[in-house]
Amino acid sequence: MYNETARMQAVQLPIIPVVGELIRSCPGTISLGQGVVSYGPPPAAIAHISQFLADPDNHKYKAVHGIAPLVDAIAQKLDADNQIKIDENRAIVVTAGSNMAFINAVLAITSPGDEIILLAPYYFNHEMAIAMAGCRPILVPTDDNYQIRLDAIKQAITDKTRAIVTISPNNPTGVVYSKQALQAVNQLCGDRNLYHISDEAYEYFTYNGVQHFSPGSISEGCDRTISIYSLSKAYGFASWRIGYMVIPQHLFISINKIQDTIVICPPVISQYAAIGALKAGIQYCHQHLQTITQVREKFLRELNRIPDLCTVPPADGAFYFLLKVHTNMNAMELVERLILEHRVAAIPGTTFGMQDGCYLRVAYGALQEETAAEGIGRLVQGLKTIVGISN
Repeated sequence: MYNETARMQAVQLPIIPVVGELIRSCPGTISLGQGVVSYGPPPAAIAHISQFLADPDNHKYKAVHGIAPLVDAIAQKLDADNQIKIDENRAIVVTAGSNMAFINAVLAITSPGDEIILLAPYYFNHEMAIAMAGCRPILVPTDDNYQIRLDAIKQAITDKTRAIVTISPNNPTGVVYSKQALQAVNQLCGDRNLYHISDEAYEYFTYNGVQHFSPGSISEGCDRTISIYSLSKAYGFASWRIGYMVIPQHLFISINKIQDTIVICPPVISQYAAIGALKAGIQYCHQHLQTITQVREKFLRELNRIPDLCTVPPADGAFYFLLKVHTNMNAMELVERLILEHRVAAIPGTTFGMQDGCYLRVAYGALQEETAAEGIGRLVQGLKTIVGISN
């Protein structure tokens, strides 16, 4: 009989497939769970695949760090959208999604037993990657509005700390960290000889005039900042598995070793499609953002009508709200009952490290307006019925 190794016992079970199985067992369930968008890639991305097919050599292995035309397109995008200039001190590595970029970074900068600071609530795949690498995730709580507490981070640093991770716009909370807060984290990393891993997968999803800031644009921090990006969200590329990272040049050899071992090279057909997507640019995301904004406002209106049942902290980014539900009920039990009794799914906050209290992550990026109205209606009614009675 197989006994799971101690290494894998330390890694939490991914929650999305678990909730997905519950959804499949209850036909008609509307999912407010998975963090994807409703739209697919831009036509320019699909059109660019013809260039991949035109050259038989493209069916062979290509450069570990990405094909040159895509690397060049990413460099132009970084300069225009993130104010990050690629020079002799930095390198771009194309990855099979941003989760690969994250584990690349962890393996490159740590040894087993090292520590990496995560801000709680955290993205569960980050915590899982750190554990798989034989390292310790050190959880630092954010404030009541899920914003950075710099003093708490400082207190958590030890001689084993190797990096501080920030996600902005944030998954799972939807908050956007201010430029000042991210600059302070980056400076702290410089002062303490740590890396700043900045996950910016949701960079284009901000609301109410809030601006996204890329710590990689801080020129003095280029030797300590690792910036991670994804095409999955902005360009509807979730299954194409293309992301990229901007790293200090001194990490390039280590990350090439890791990537050559795990994937050899990112899918070349997806890289060609990514070139087309980047040509479409930020405007492609923005043309869909109006619909997402309308869905977001509908969610907020409905949730703000039940303040006695849940609290919705301010969230001006990504396409999530992390609700604090006013109940003593276990979050997973609440998720199961919402699916079984009300045919609506959310993700329990426990998977994001929220063990004290009952939290639900609600995602709205994948929904059209009509489905969104029905989904949030079911959620509100479910909370009224289940939580109202339990209270």
